Amino acid sequence: MSCPVHYTIQAIQPAAHLFEVTLRIAEPDPAGQVFSLPAWIPGSYMIREFAKNIVTLSAQAGGKVLTVSKSDKHTWHLPAGVKEPVTLRYTVYAWDLSVRTAHLDATHGFFNGTSVFLCAHGCEDHPQLVDIRPPHGLEEAGWRIATSLSVAEGENGAAEPYGFGRYRAENYDELIDHPVEMGTFTLAEFDACGVPHAVAITGRHDCDLPRLVEDLKPICENQIRLFGEPAPMDRYVFLVMAVGDGYGGLEHRASTALLCSRADLPYPGMEAQSDGYRQFLGLCSHEYFHTWNVKRIKPAAFVPYNLSREGYTRLLWAFEGFTSYYDDLVLIRSGRITVQDYLKLLSKTINQVHKGSGRQKQSVAESSFEAWTKYYRQDENSPNAIVSYYTKGSLVALLLDLRLRADSKGKRSLDDLMRALWLRHGQTGVGVAEDGLYALAAEIGGVAVGRWLQELVEGTGELPLETWLKRFGVSLAWEAASPAPGIGVRTTTEAEGVKIANVFDGGSAQAAGLSAGDVIIACDGLKVTSGNFDKLLARRVAGDSAEIHAFRRDELMCFEVPLQAAPADTAKLEWVARVSKTAEAQRKAWLEG
Repeated sequence: MSCPVHYTIQAIQPAAHLFEVTLRIAEPDPAGQVFSLPAWIPGSYMIREFAKNIVTLSAQAGGKVLTVSKSDKHTWHLPAGVKEPVTLRYTVYAWDLSVRTAHLDATHGFFNGTSVFLCAHGCEDHPQLVDIRPPHGLEEAGWRIATSLSVAEGENGAAEPYGFGRYRAENYDELIDHPVEMGTFTLAEFDACGVPHAVAITGRHDCDLPRLVEDLKPICENQIRLFGEPAPMDRYVFLVMAVGDGYGGLEHRASTALLCSRADLPYPGMEAQSDGYRQFLGLCSHEYFHTWNVKRIKPAAFVPYNLSREGYTRLLWAFEGFTSYYDDLVLIRSGRITVQDYLKLLSKTINQVHKGSGRQKQSVAESSFEAWTKYYRQDENSPNAIVSYYTKGSLVALLLDLRLRADSKGKRSLDDLMRALWLRHGQTGVGVAEDGLYALAAEIGGVAVGRWLQELVEGTGELPLETWLKRFGVSLAWEAASPAPGIGVRTTTEAEGVKIANVFDGGSAQAAGLSAGDVIIACDGLKVTSGNFDKLLARRVAGDSAEIHAFRRDELMCFEVPLQAAPADTAKLEWVARVSKTAEAQRKAWLEG
């Protein structure tokens, strides 16, 4: 039997944001034990260099201090010939309030395993035992633990539910896939298709927990039934950090870490569903869907993960895009939103794709492959250069779903494709080949559908949304976001004036020479403020020119900029009341599942 790897982790200096971790292995590699920390975390496709947060590190064996050397930014080596059990002790700085890394202060602690647990090479497949200890100096603060890690049953010091103590993972891959929240969070529990679920909310908030549970339960049950019972996890945990302004989520095999604005949570007495709460439910739905789609149904490039370098795949349009399609679709299927709400959300997705000319230059397959360098490292020119595999991938999923339904007269849909992926890949551990989605679409919908899907994914032409939505009784029209003229820029408010964040291709600002980073201080001799720039332009008509003064660095420049009519790039979706019986039946099946 493999000797387990033993970890302990404790918040030793919450005010200094320091965790201390010890790692013990009984049988170090005689050729020289190697340890490393991941460079990225699954679900967030960017090299993040977690090792930069390790502050101190030392090792000993048999009561003697060992020399530790490094071979690269995240790999440590012990000398050869060590026979006694080895203990590695190190501290980790944790002050990134995000879902990706680790955060610690006197109010709470949070960590992903990729940020705090060094991997002992050669022991990746051994059981991993973790003793999570109460924070030093805050032992009486009433902190609890929320995590989907399994309690180390039968071990001395095994944790009680939501308690400090020992937890267990079967291997290192599982260990780093269960984030941990500790503190005085509020807690709600519910069952979905017989599976225990929990919601732990950290941060000041006035959330109406019964209402949140009332909404989350049918969302979870709808997704479990979509793929088929039983669910692939024994227990699931939503770890929510409520802040003043924030948004984000990261999926894990039996939990998700979420960051939200506290204003987006439902509050006691709230009647109408707010846009913020609807967005939060969509985020929960998105991350929950990943329990199947990407945590278990994976690209072949991720089987197994190599967390020391980038993992390239052209399939993120399916794993993130399809998930983005289902996150809102599940909201209407579970009765959480209305048809009008859904059309509003779908319109927003269409608009996000059409606001930038990058969609005409980069395919979603290319966007997937280049996520590491382009999508996750966006700059001022990104709207002109890239397309999101989330949003355009979602629209590709919509079109594929509608075509499968229409061509088969309702006998086939994207639901069938997802279930086939689950049976063939999610339940077997076999990764999806780079052309696997095209082949499966052809198998379910015919050769022409497979080729059509490939054209949508690998091409840069406009998507045939109007044609396919019309067949399901939804009209799509394009209109200008505003009747006022513009100059083709997106601006942000800065202390010194109105700063240009993006200059869009084909706009008059670009032609006139304005650039991202320029700070506009005057328009036609009038001072520009955060509240009046659009109003100044709105008093003019397309074809007029505006004299714009702006600082580029510390140099004052003057530009003569023609005003242009706002482009018709805003989608307006409407429910067509009178449609054929066939269209009505298919529309009903699409939105009700």
